[in-house]
Amino acid sequence: MDQFKPLAKIAIPAAIEKAKHYRFLNEPSAAESICRDILRVEPNHQEVLVILILAMCDQFGTGYKVAPGTVLENIERLENEYERIYYRGISYERRGMASLRSDSPGSGFMAYDYFKDAMECYEKAEKLAPDHNNDPVLRWNTCTRLIERNHLEPMPKEECEPFLE
Repeated sequence: MDQFKPLAKIAIPAAIEKAKHYRFLNEPSAAESICRDILRVEPNHQEVLVILILAMCDQFGTGYKVAPGTVLENIERLENEYERIYYRGISYERRGMASLRSDSPGSGFMAYDYFKDAMECYEKAEKLAPDHNNDPVLRWNTCTRLIERNHLEPMPKEECEPFLE
């Protein structure tokens, strides 16, 4: 396979705008690719890491394979604790949405668990949020509505009797 061509450092601001544009056009794989090119030049660019994380999460359940672990690895690269927790919540929420859309056996239970994990993150993020930032509250409420609207519940615990010999 051919080697990737390097992005010129001076082109980074325009490339960031292009990555945002591709996300808005619902072309998350293009946005992800652009972010990866930028991060090859500036590995710790925080804004680009956020765009990359969101672009990867946009692809959950679309047939394009994005490993959730890879998303979490990029989240851990964020320098701000609030952002690490908040975007971890976004990741869980998007995985919950992908589970809901999959309509496979047990997907409702999986979606419930992901939404609850997201809500736990949003609760933690709310305590760390900058003044007048209600994003974690808005996301928490979205998850609550999704659980209610879709009548999601945790997987029932089966009562098993131990085998006697």
